[in-house]
Amino acid sequence: MTSGITAGPGGVMTVEVGVITGDLALRTTWDGHQALLDVQYDGADEWYTVEASPLPAPDVASVLAIHEAMIQAVRHGGGTGAQDLP
Repeated sequence: MTSGITAGPGGVMTVEVGVITGDLALRTTWDGHQALLDVQYDGADEWYTVEASPLPAPDVASVLAIHEAMIQAVRHGGGTGAQDLP
């Protein structure tokens, strides 16, 4: 699943390029065991791994909860990563 989002001050921390800010897309994929979180600049081709991704996700409900929590974390900003999720 993919959601458009505007990062709050301080943006979101990625593995490849550090913090990114602005209008982003958040993509969450599931391999049956874990949720993988990636972000990209709106309209760009490159995806960047959110720091501390993937997260354990035993079922679809967990994946949806992780995706929604990450949306809120990115909106908050502060250089957030997956390790900051509740």
